[in-house]
Amino acid sequence: MPQVRTISAGTTKIGSKRARGDCQRSNCAVEATLSVIGGRWKGVVLFWLLERKHRFGELRRRVPNCTERMLTLQLRELEEDGLVTRTVFPEVPPRVEYELTPFGASLEPILRGMCEWGQRYKRRLP
Repeated sequence: MPQVRTISAGTTKIGSKRARGDCQRSNCAVEATLSVIGGRWKGVVLFWLLERKHRFGELRRRVPNCTERMLTLQLRELEEDGLVTRTVFPEVPPRVEYELTPFGASLEPILRGMCEWGQRYKRRLP
């Protein structure tokens, strides 16, 4: 049976730091969204996970300019924020799969809109 690690998400204080998405100072929803899905690679990873679940190596190939360490950190943060589920299968060698949670899948219209906007923007470049 695979091991699924679940981490509760929310905007609670962790130690003396605030959790991502806890924007009490500005109370801005856009800031909260960007604090969770912002970062150089999170949007790209989330976009690929819209399609289907992926193993770590597949994501590495889909995002070749991202280092292995950075991809690991980004996936860990997405998991902590409740957007991604990590499933570890008890095999040798270990197999790990990442997939969107229903909450993560709710970002689909935003991610597709970003993709369309990016395509229009790239066409404007000389």
